[in-house]
Amino acid sequence: MHPLAQQLNETIRKENPHLHEMLSDLGKLIYFPKEGILSQSAEAKAKAKKFNATIGTALENGAPMHLKVIQDTLSAYNPKDIYEYAPPAGKPELRTAWRAKMLEENPSLQGKQVGNPIATNALTHGLSIVADLFADPGDAVIIPDKNWENYELTFGIRRGAEIVNYPLYNEQRKFNAAGLQEAILAQKDKGKAIVVLNFPNNPTGYTPLAEEGRSIVAAIQAGAEAGINIVAVTDDAYFGLFFENSLQESLAGQLADLHPRVLSVKVDGATKEEYVWGFRVGFITYVGQPDATLAALEQKTTGIIRATISSGPHPSQTFVLHALQSPDFQTQKAEKFQIMKGRANKVKELLDTGKFDDVWEYYPFNSGYFMCLKLKNVDAETLRQHLLNQYGVGTIALGATDLRVAFSCIEEANLEELFNTIYQGVLDLVKVAP
Repeated sequence: MHPLAQQLNETIRKENPHLHEMLSDLGKLIYFPKEGILSQSAEAKAKAKKFNATIGTALENGAPMHLKVIQDTLSAYNPKDIYEYAPPAGKPELRTAWRAKMLEENPSLQGKQVGNPIATNALTHGLSIVADLFADPGDAVIIPDKNWENYELTFGIRRGAEIVNYPLYNEQRKFNAAGLQEAILAQKDKGKAIVVLNFPNNPTGYTPLAEEGRSIVAAIQAGAEAGINIVAVTDDAYFGLFFENSLQESLAGQLADLHPRVLSVKVDGATKEEYVWGFRVGFITYVGQPDATLAALEQKTTGIIRATISSGPHPSQTFVLHALQSPDFQTQKAEKFQIMKGRANKVKELLDTGKFDDVWEYYPFNSGYFMCLKLKNVDAETLRQHLLNQYGVGTIALGATDLRVAFSCIEEANLEELFNTIYQGVLDLVKVAP
């Protein structure tokens, strides 16, 4: 094992031996090199005033070399802010700005030990880093039965972890905290679990109410008190899109300092929050640990980034930073929020008319981009294909009964036609059924 990795491991073990036990084999081995091209280049950038021949970029007239056909479309930006490599941990000014935004929007994080967010290549990359650092073959990754399919690839296929499901809703159509707790306690023999909390949920668009949030925290605490080390990951991809009286902030703050056996990891990003899907800018932040432990975790995270993508895209990080610093940012974001809220409310208004009750019910939703129909008498995949081929309407089939509808990408004026068409598709299939 490299001495730097040993040093990081010893720091973590000294501060919290339970956290050291959470690390995967790769997580224990990884480190960020302090000696090498990046560190020597950084030293040269500070001291080499005459010639700096250290790193693989090209300069011309004292600025990063670039093509006019590209710069003409980016003329508002200084070449140094888009063409140079971003640091592996991300643009420092962006990390600072995102941390300030995160603290402002999540009051429960205030007063806690909050690390400096590390820039990732969007949310999936952040989750992949969590998987690399904490998931070994056979480790339990606990997610609800209604989940984003990429968790299986990220944790299961890539790292060999065991996916453990529990029903998202209980009989009262609320978040199933009891089911979560049962799934956690079932890992007592393993002594470790990775719990992924995704709110607003993809695919259902559900965010728990405050009381349900407290039940979730209590379920995780019960697992920790039973001797289970828990990596609690809040996948906040759709953060801020809360349209009703649900939790209005991430659970990462409540999970911080909860128990020595609980590590709170917040994964979020500009992707959906700021409507910049193609920019691929996300963040991973460690919460509720001593400064030395936070620094060690950030070094290991940066090591994973260096070993995989080296660093994220500089231009999109600059664009996001520019937006966060703009005096018009909050106003423009609020305008888009109202559009999204209007679409969600319109969907609920349509579904609550009773017109469609003979063919489906809908799962509770109050946030995010999506909602899910629970079909009563047709197969979801059969309906999906029929809608696509007969009406040119695209939806997502999930299992035998569930059909996900993304109201985020449908204008409010077109939502009634959309659901009438889905309804007609069901009637078509019922009519031809033997």
